[in-house]
Amino acid sequence: MNTRLSMLLLLCWPLVSHAQNVVTITDADIGPGDQVTWTSDNIYLLDGFVFVEEGATLTIEPGTIIKGKPGTGENASALIITRGARIYAEGTPERPIIFTAEADPLDGSFDASIRGQWGGLIILGRASTNLATGEANIEGIPSTETRARYGCVPGNNTPTPIDDCDDNDNSGVLRYVSIRHGGSNIGADNEINGLTLGAVGRGTTIEYVEVFANEDDGFEFFGGTVNTRYLVAAFCGDDAFDYDEGFRGKGQFWFAIMPPDGGNRAGEHDGGRDPEDGQPFAIPLIYNATYIGSGASSGNADNNVFVFRDNAGGKYYNSIFTDFGNLGIVVEDLEGIAVDSRQRLEQGDLVLAHNLWWSFGAGNNLADIAPQAFVQQHLLANNNFVEDPMLRGISRESNGGLDPRPAPNSPALTRPRAAYPAQDPFFTPVEYLGAFGPDDLWIKGWTKVAQLGILTGLKRNATETSFPVMLYAGSPNPFRSTATVAFSLNQRQHVRLAIYDLLGREVARLVEGVRPAGTYHIPFDGSHLAAGTYLVRLETPSGVQVRTLTRLP
Repeated sequence: MNTRLSMLLLLCWPLVSHAQNVVTITDADIGPGDQVTWTSDNIYLLDGFVFVEEGATLTIEPGTIIKGKPGTGENASALIITRGARIYAEGTPERPIIFTAEADPLDGSFDASIRGQWGGLIILGRASTNLATGEANIEGIPSTETRARYGCVPGNNTPTPIDDCDDNDNSGVLRYVSIRHGGSNIGADNEINGLTLGAVGRGTTIEYVEVFANEDDGFEFFGGTVNTRYLVAAFCGDDAFDYDEGFRGKGQFWFAIMPPDGGNRAGEHDGGRDPEDGQPFAIPLIYNATYIGSGASSGNADNNVFVFRDNAGGKYYNSIFTDFGNLGIVVEDLEGIAVDSRQRLEQGDLVLAHNLWWSFGAGNNLADIAPQAFVQQHLLANNNFVEDPMLRGISRESNGGLDPRPAPNSPALTRPRAAYPAQDPFFTPVEYLGAFGPDDLWIKGWTKVAQLGILTGLKRNATETSFPVMLYAGSPNPFRSTATVAFSLNQRQHVRLAIYDLLGREVARLVEGVRPAGTYHIPFDGSHLAAGTYLVRLETPSGVQVRTLTRLP
């Protein structure tokens, strides 16, 4: 690790006092009806499955660190908020609440490749699902554990018994919470998600939550109606966002970035499992997502944006999907069977509108992104564009190259947007596509993506447009053969844009000459270069700016 990065991590990493006590928490420590507070002067170590039982409330102070012991099967560690219990975990941007592995020293040495070191956070509610029985045991917990039930008995509307239905069920608050390095395996194809939400109701508040380097999915919704905002799924080993069993919540400002060495879909969207045509259908409503895949050149054939199957619907508006190893979307179309996700699309329950799609391993033609003709027709009819969103930078390394905000003149700022639902206070109307505006990098500071130095340190504010020159990180970064380097000028001036190796030798000159004001995207073919880190240097009379660019083997 170089000195500059080490200093950056030391400056931005939350400090853990050596005087903090480590308090081991077992399942016996929180009983039914207990009122428990975890404070920031302790580190809490989960030893096994810890259930917050019916009637109990767990309050976690800002800045508190919770760690989980390693283990698999019945020896895994996880925190489970059961039906009828509540969690109030309200951090701040300066003092997030962190869930991580026991071995994580919180000094930046646990990177995005370290997954599956403990379980995760599970919240169970009694909102409705489309299961035939109405309730079930949650995935990731042994099926013999009766406290792991979620959902409700259909037809019950009076929330008195624990299994009565209540779509307004309240399981508490999660705000500025980072869940890291989880996903223990408890059996074949049965890992714990970073944040599992089983039949959680819309009375629950979930916003500003990061799942970082989970072995399985980042977020998974099993039915329910919970509404969520400002979610981050970063470098998870399976899917970023997964829903099924009739999930019908709302979402806004969802962000995913997938690892270069794995990751499947940004959105694995299923309708029902028993039966597939069970009601209510899964039809969540999502605005302003930005999903970044494993890299168009990653060679990851499993890395698609979406699969919709098992009669799933769902609606995505005003979003950006880019840099995936394979293709964009597959919609289940079962021959001879009317009840499938194609039916949901044709009946208006599956909608993709006013979105940008760009940079796919399969190609950048509509037929490459969406190989099914009926999906192509839908995308064309609903203002979807195959167009570079001009994000400021894509990186998956600790080089400060990730900046998912749109650059000036990005189509994310100029393309038409879908209207937001009228008189719905949940949604915040914004004048851009994707999860980030040009002035709003809401993942800075509190996320591990920022603390590892993956995220740019560049701050943009209202005065940035007065800067005479702005050099953006290359995209994709890292790259295998080709990349694009972008820069902006607010006035006509002489520009020299070149790439150097770490010995200071120029390896490519991209621009030399006078350029008028505007934003430029310069293609760069680095296939002849050795793998390693290079410096992109922009020199003008206004000054010099440098960014790093990494070539993969």
